[in-house]
Amino acid sequence: MLLIGVCGLSAAPAAQGVRIAISCGAVGVELELCREGVSAWEELTGNRVEIVSTPNSSTERLALYQQMLAAGANDIDVFQIDIVWPGILGGYFIDLAPYADDEPARHFPQLIANDTVEGKLVALPWWTDAGVLFYRRDLLEKHDFDPPETWAELTAIAGTVQQAEREAGENDLWGYVWQGRAYEGLTCNGLEWIDAFGGGTIVADDGTVTVNNPRAAAALDLAASWIGTISPRGVLNYDEEAARGVFQSGRAVFMRNWPYAWSLAQGEDSPVRGKVGVVALPSGSPDGQRSACLGGWHLAVSRFSEHPAEAADLALFLTSAERQKVRAVRGSYNPTRPTLYEDAEVLAVSPFFETLYKTFENANPRPARATGTRYNRVSYAFSRAVHEILSEGIDPAPRLAELERDLLRLSRGGQW
Repeated sequence: MLLIGVCGLSAAPAAQGVRIAISCGAVGVELELCREGVSAWEELTGNRVEIVSTPNSSTERLALYQQMLAAGANDIDVFQIDIVWPGILGGYFIDLAPYADDEPARHFPQLIANDTVEGKLVALPWWTDAGVLFYRRDLLEKHDFDPPETWAELTAIAGTVQQAEREAGENDLWGYVWQGRAYEGLTCNGLEWIDAFGGGTIVADDGTVTVNNPRAAAALDLAASWIGTISPRGVLNYDEEAARGVFQSGRAVFMRNWPYAWSLAQGEDSPVRGKVGVVALPSGSPDGQRSACLGGWHLAVSRFSEHPAEAADLALFLTSAERQKVRAVRGSYNPTRPTLYEDAEVLAVSPFFETLYKTFENANPRPARATGTRYNRVSYAFSRAVHEILSEGIDPAPRLAELERDLLRLSRGGQW
């Protein structure tokens, strides 16, 4: 029998252990930290855990999850899910509230609200994310630039530094790298650009399709101008790790990515160690807003699990303050607990956690709650449209009008 301690976390080894399975991603040091957390729980409880490998692409991972859960498979007990999936997959997960005591109150309220579907707490926040701008501090200082305040400034600075460095012999240096493949990562980038220009969030909270507007078109027009100039054409096939590989090898001035890339850029074997800064993503205009897409991953327990109590206990353990602190210190994974943003050890490793606290707290969510089970189709349609605009150099306005018509049909006139 599982022994539950303070805050629902395991307090002593089980008399007779069970075997459960968890899915973990492998971006950066993600898998290594998952293994460490799982091993600590195994030692504490006497249970055994199998770590199931899943695709790093969130789009591919969701498709796999949907196939498994629709078939009622019990191969995985604890699922690592994207923040936008509770509305899509929530019906397949148990209510964690009976196991959680007061733990939900210790996370950011908006994340618990995100994970509550039809009154059930279908997941627990593991780490939160917001898109941020990494920059080569040494190169900006060398060329007498401050970090950009607007996307237009970034475009100009990236072009100037790129040209000057290439003339000095750095022929493979690019100005800006990001996630341009037609997948969820491009949805995040596109949403950040459009919202920074005041163009809305694709679909409003009330279900209204808002993506077809002049400000959204202006944002995408600027992004398209980067292809082949400050960004390589290959960026159209980049995911997070591909962008990080270019930036961390010293071949880019700026990079949009998630905070996890910080600890890797500061690693002992990193060519850019000690040369990198992190700031909020730029605004669309001097008086405009900065926009960072809300990201992050959460843990949910399958309703097909044969050991739901043990699986819930593992989820509680991995999302505890102690384990989140380990992840923050070791991998720059943003905690979902506000108190950890005041922790001296956490801030010593990732000082931008403090300076960008409001960015993380107020990050812009994707329209998953408004679109519910259709969110994945919305994201696919949006990322495909953005990718066409970027790759083919077409006028954004008519393509956004076409996207609006597609989304209206999908939503049956805004009634998601």
